[in-house]
Amino acid sequence: MTDLSYSNWDSMNDKALAEHIGAFVKHHRLEQNKTQEVLASTAGISRSTLSLLERGETVTLASLIQVLRALDVLYVMEAFQVQQVVSPLALAKLERNKRKRASGKKDKQ
Repeated sequence: MTDLSYSNWDSMNDKALAEHIGAFVKHHRLEQNKTQEVLASTAGISRSTLSLLERGETVTLASLIQVLRALDVLYVMEAFQVQQVVSPLALAKLERNKRKRASGKKDKQ
């Protein structure tokens, strides 16, 4: 990909982010020894659209997803996974309501 390591994505402008994504796509395409024509055909987009993507130009989100799927790198979507976060107060309330002892009584069934 690129030699630069970005730890602060907020400091990058939109063009730089798009170029970083394009470099990611190009890197994986070349790693898989695929031409732009082959990858574009597999992804169901035009070669010129793939070229635009690799140069960091504007393409649709759908095109990007199709290319990621064709490269078998959809694992990057894990970065967008939303996880439920429980606040410390809510967790404390849940813990308070948990049983701490057994009653010793048998259930009647």
